[in-house]
Amino acid sequence: MSHSHEHSPSTAPRRALIAALAITATVFFVEFVGGYISGSMALMADSMHMLSDSAGLLIAVIGTLLSQRASTAVATYGFARAEVLTALVNAVSVIAVTVLIVLEAFSRLHDPAPVDTGAMMVFAVVGLVANAASAAMLHRHKEESINVHGAFLHVIVDLLGSIAVLAAGAVIAVTGFTPADAIASLIIAALVVPRAWQLLRQSLRVLLEQAPQGFAAQRIKPALRAIDGVIDVHDIHVWSLGGSDVVVTAHLVAHEDVPRGPLLDAAQKRLTDLGVDHPTIQVELPGHTDHERACGVSLGR
Repeated sequence: MSHSHEHSPSTAPRRALIAALAITATVFFVEFVGGYISGSMALMADSMHMLSDSAGLLIAVIGTLLSQRASTAVATYGFARAEVLTALVNAVSVIAVTVLIVLEAFSRLHDPAPVDTGAMMVFAVVGLVANAASAAMLHRHKEESINVHGAFLHVIVDLLGSIAVLAAGAVIAVTGFTPADAIASLIIAALVVPRAWQLLRQSLRVLLEQAPQGFAAQRIKPALRAIDGVIDVHDIHVWSLGGSDVVVTAHLVAHEDVPRGPLLDAAQKRLTDLGVDHPTIQVELPGHTDHERACGVSLGR
């Protein structure tokens, strides 16, 4: 049985990120000009949000480039964690920007300003169409990379921002109720913060070497213990490099007369069937565990 440990991530997520970056940067410029022309603080604020998201997407692109670098003598697992770090930055920045939006919204509730709703809505439509295109591209790849997932969250915030600007513009145009813009911003914040918090927790889970969310780590020991010739299983460790993969190491205690090749094949097959991407198995003789003191507490000990 051939055991391949090659990791060759697709370039499709990176292309989607680059396309989304180009669109987002263009929309920032269009909305900034539109906000200046129309006098709309809502559109101007949304353009600043687009600027911060352009920076977030740029970081995400850099993260994907770093993650695909080959492993080295020092970085033996490669640079997959670069994507997790950029996802963490994206989550924190989304929360920070949302807090600023909330503060600005409360300020506008007390001191609303007149706007040219016609120009405001025209430029908002441009942003809406562009953000929808970016979201569609990133949605196809967001499950492949935690980094792309973070960028997708940024674009969704932009999409909601464009919808909020349109809705606020329509209400103001029909009723003259200028605080509508601030109210829409608060609604967006209520939708965005839980998603950003979830991404933040997911990123921290990877960085803290915890088992990937949704992976049934408790199934590993019984699956390996059921292999013929295995006496015991210990020092099971489960973590993820990039957030979507599963890495497992485990020690198997087996009888001395059990052939090691077939035993390793059977163990790797059991782990692969459970959804493990990178299994590493150490086979030991009975009594060897008495000499191990460095593995610490782990799942199944």
